[in-house]
Amino acid sequence: MLPAAQPNLQARFPLSDRCLPSLPLCALAMGISAFVLPHAAFAQDVARPVDAAPIEGAPPAPPPSTGDTEPVAFEADDVQYEQDSEVVTASGNVVLRRRDDQGRVQSVRADTVRWDRDSGRIVADGNVRMVDDDGNQLYTEQVELTDELKTGMMENLLLVLREGGRLAALKGERIPNGDVILTRAAYTGCDVVDDDGCPKNPSWRVVAKQVIYSDADKRVRFKGARIELFGLVQLPLLGLTVSTDGHAVSGFLMPDIKSSPSNGFEVAQAYYWKIAENRDLTGTFSVFTEAAPMGRLEYRALTENGAYQITGYATASQKIPISDGREDVDGQRAFRGYIFANGRFQLNDNWSVTGSIRRATDRTFLRRYDINRDDRLRSMVELERIDQDSYFSLAGYATQTLVADRKQGLIPIALPVVEYRRRLEDPLLGGRFELRANSLAITRPDGQDTQRAFAYGEWSLRRLTGMGQEITLTGLVRGDVYHSRQNELTSEDLYRGMSGWQGRGVATAAIDVKWPLVGQAFGGTQVLTPRVQLVASPKIRNLDIPNEDSRAIELDTGNLFAINRFPGYDRIEDGVRFTYGLDWQFERSRWRIKTTVGQSVRLNNRATVLPDGTGLANKTSDIVGRTEIRYRDFINFIHRFRVDKDTFAVRRNEFDAVIGNTRTYLEVGYTKLNRDISVDIEDLQDREELRAAGRLAFARYWSVFGSAVVNMTDRQEDPLNGSDGFQPLRTRIGAAYEDDCIQLSLTWRRDYVALGDVRRGDSFQLGFTLKNIGGG
Repeated sequence: MLPAAQPNLQARFPLSDRCLPSLPLCALAMGISAFVLPHAAFAQDVARPVDAAPIEGAPPAPPPSTGDTEPVAFEADDVQYEQDSEVVTASGNVVLRRRDDQGRVQSVRADTVRWDRDSGRIVADGNVRMVDDDGNQLYTEQVELTDELKTGMMENLLLVLREGGRLAALKGERIPNGDVILTRAAYTGCDVVDDDGCPKNPSWRVVAKQVIYSDADKRVRFKGARIELFGLVQLPLLGLTVSTDGHAVSGFLMPDIKSSPSNGFEVAQAYYWKIAENRDLTGTFSVFTEAAPMGRLEYRALTENGAYQITGYATASQKIPISDGREDVDGQRAFRGYIFANGRFQLNDNWSVTGSIRRATDRTFLRRYDINRDDRLRSMVELERIDQDSYFSLAGYATQTLVADRKQGLIPIALPVVEYRRRLEDPLLGGRFELRANSLAITRPDGQDTQRAFAYGEWSLRRLTGMGQEITLTGLVRGDVYHSRQNELTSEDLYRGMSGWQGRGVATAAIDVKWPLVGQAFGGTQVLTPRVQLVASPKIRNLDIPNEDSRAIELDTGNLFAINRFPGYDRIEDGVRFTYGLDWQFERSRWRIKTTVGQSVRLNNRATVLPDGTGLANKTSDIVGRTEIRYRDFINFIHRFRVDKDTFAVRRNEFDAVIGNTRTYLEVGYTKLNRDISVDIEDLQDREELRAAGRLAFARYWSVFGSAVVNMTDRQEDPLNGSDGFQPLRTRIGAAYEDDCIQLSLTWRRDYVALGDVRRGDSFQLGFTLKNIGGG
């Protein structure tokens, strides 16, 4: 019995009612473009609507093909067999299906299929649609097929790739090696309908005299190709190759164009080489009008145990060495470069190794060539073991400073750094033990050397009372051994400690009580949590011990209730202190507010260890707080403060606010640090800074954006800063166009700070990104 007739599967593309009024304008615009656009007849219509729904009425897939047979299942409204000519004709919604030896299925749908049994020639005619085993779909009016359902001659064809691209051609022909040669072709990676389902012309397409489609390699290669932007501008393309299966392919990437006051006009062209499925190499060559060319190589690899990458820059250009804040204005031409490599390998379920190398030939290379603006480069290696109850780490760190007035010989090298932790359950009281051991060796070529080792044990117990209070008890004992030499080379007394061997013992006890109170308020739910903490430690020989990792201490909500409020191990807050605070959280539909405020009181005064300006120098600390306000994903506001407990002067006032969505938004940040601290205390100097960034989207695809960083520190706040109270550091303004498949941007940036061979002035950058095109 013949199957029932199926509806026409090649019906016109369905249009929503919302786009019907615009059809005359769409048709008029497309008609005008066919006459006025260059090479319009050269490239076929890649935007024509097609039916991409699953083929209906398809028969079950046949058994896999073998070396002797090629089983093909089919259904049709009518089948006729001409016995004399050995021709089988199937007509009316014909659907053929074949399964290869790997189990992959491909299908063909046509109005009519003629099979000449003598010659083996198969011709599909009328509204032909083919779906290959990778999900790519071919649309044409007539096509010759092999017994494996491979295409032969085709005319007026459209290939819709599974990954989103479209390829149209005037005609196609399969050559003996299996490749398909397409003549007078066009390709685009853009959507051909808008958000409302209305047809639209793609933002770009590639037109070519000839295109080679390799089904075996899953590649489309273009010859004599040009890219057409918005139907108006055509630019030549070199070596363009597109993947049909979504994998990266070798080829040239889009060039990067920009200008800077240090290097002049720059054009950077990159080539991507896919060495294997797990390895690739990208080479970039940059030319400048006011500097020597520069090369860049990036190698990436994925192995069975992990991944790594190596990136290197190299050039020979004029540089002005900077050291201790002085500049050699004569300059000299020399080799310059930068290497960055990192990777991580999982050796087994527990052991892993991580490493990175960052090194530059000089202090201004990265900033001059706009690679990044880091002020230090850290190289490290770390071997780790992690299981459910223990942690072990063996690491080493080396840092290269890029700050003009820092001596490299005073920068520490940490090797080795050993850390071990283990958690144990308390079988008696139900608490938890944590054991920890640590060892550190720091060397400086021109400064103080320090070695440290300590071991400690901590016991903690958490309990909930019948009234809902959360009580945490903590007990800690620790023993330290230090050795240091050349301590006199450290200028600050608070940091150097005593030379030779030093030791100390530490014992700490603490009780922490929280009482969450939950209730309804303002149409939502609030949680009010008063919190108190008592911490006690005997007097500790802090100043006899070198301070390498606990220098930048400042009271804030992050360390308000910490057992030790110093950031590292070398300093320990001793004595008895009482800390109290309040957490409040409010949640309502779309709204969330969280705030914390607190203060601590100490029974003794340890000003020699906690200097003025940190908020902890006196018996009673400053008041600190943090508030976060969030409304959906539209508003996010965070404010942090520290208020002087005697004068109520604001020692820290900092906020960050983000308002808007992903297309239109405003970010504003402000920081004012009025610590009134000694200039000898590093990383805690007074400063004032304003930050702003934003983007305004309009006309659907267009936007303008900008950002600025302004140093508002004056000489009264920091005499060594040199700012006049309003010194812009960087400003940026630009405009961008972005739709579903293209991004264009033009950015202007001004740098106000010169350093060595890095000049102040204006920079411009042209951004150009296409979807589904090029290598990588």
